[in-house]
Amino acid sequence: MRGGMAIGRRAFLTLTTASLLVPARKAAAQTAAKVHRVGFLGNSTQSLEANLVGPFREGLRERGYIEGRDLIVEYRWAEGQYERFPALVQELIVLKVDVIVTAGTPAALAVKRATTRIPVVMLAVGDPVGSGLVASLGHPGGNLTGLVAIAPDLEGKRLELLKEIVPRLSAVAFLTNPTNRLHVTSEKQVREAARALHLKVEFFPVRTEAEFDRAFQAIAAWRPGALVMLADRVFLHNRARIVEFTERSRLPAVYAYSELVEAGGLMSFGPSYPGMHRRAAYYVDRILKGTRPADLPMEQPSKFELIVNLKAARSLGLTIPQPVLLRADQVLE
Repeated sequence: MRGGMAIGRRAFLTLTTASLLVPARKAAAQTAAKVHRVGFLGNSTQSLEANLVGPFREGLRERGYIEGRDLIVEYRWAEGQYERFPALVQELIVLKVDVIVTAGTPAALAVKRATTRIPVVMLAVGDPVGSGLVASLGHPGGNLTGLVAIAPDLEGKRLELLKEIVPRLSAVAFLTNPTNRLHVTSEKQVREAARALHLKVEFFPVRTEAEFDRAFQAIAAWRPGALVMLADRVFLHNRARIVEFTERSRLPAVYAYSELVEAGGLMSFGPSYPGMHRRAAYYVDRILKGTRPADLPMEQPSKFELIVNLKAARSLGLTIPQPVLLRADQVLE
């Protein structure tokens, strides 16, 4: 009798222990299976930024994240219209995303105005300290961190490249967007570099797609010897239109983005934007694992890429000097 009672008691204790473990295991599985939600605020469209989204996704996979399993990326596209940013940011806030990834100064400022709670990974921002996005590059503070896109002498380097290719160059038009705070601060750098190279410069503003034709007419009337396009996502979105204008006007141009060279433009000089998007996955991973954006120093580009299109050069009647070709990271035939 006593032996039977002992066996029953052991069986009862085993069943009780097992029943207690089941909820604990379920809770642990639910914790391990947490699906993060990442907001991606794009400046253009999904098709036009496919070369940037791809490296970002690759960077996530390299860190063990699979979309749909470990995280969901909520993509929102401004279609080249900065005025859409506030509404798109609000959509991401309502979705309670864990982190927002965005590129360019205007988009970063739109997110900063909307939230101080959600962590933000910024890409390709120009002057994050001067524009009030972060306290310093080493100690960002607040809820924003990420990667910077410029160097102090970047515009001067672009002018020097044009001068090498067009030795008799005397006047250069700059395509700018006054709503992009970086362009306002870049004008001083441009004027200083132009004085050193004995070049005249003029700035032609384009805020929206509707202003391109007016700017193109003004540039044609001024008759410069070359054009520089500053980095701006409205310009990237309208790259085919800009390249077509320079081809029609037989105007040598240096661009901020390689995509314009791939679209038929002459030359680009700037950081690797696909590389920045891949690197963004590192910041997303650190934040999802608990690191505060304030404790993640911002990174500056260590390498700038020169891409030259020889077919475009031939159509303009230009011969690219050998020293320029030797410095090029990529030469398109």
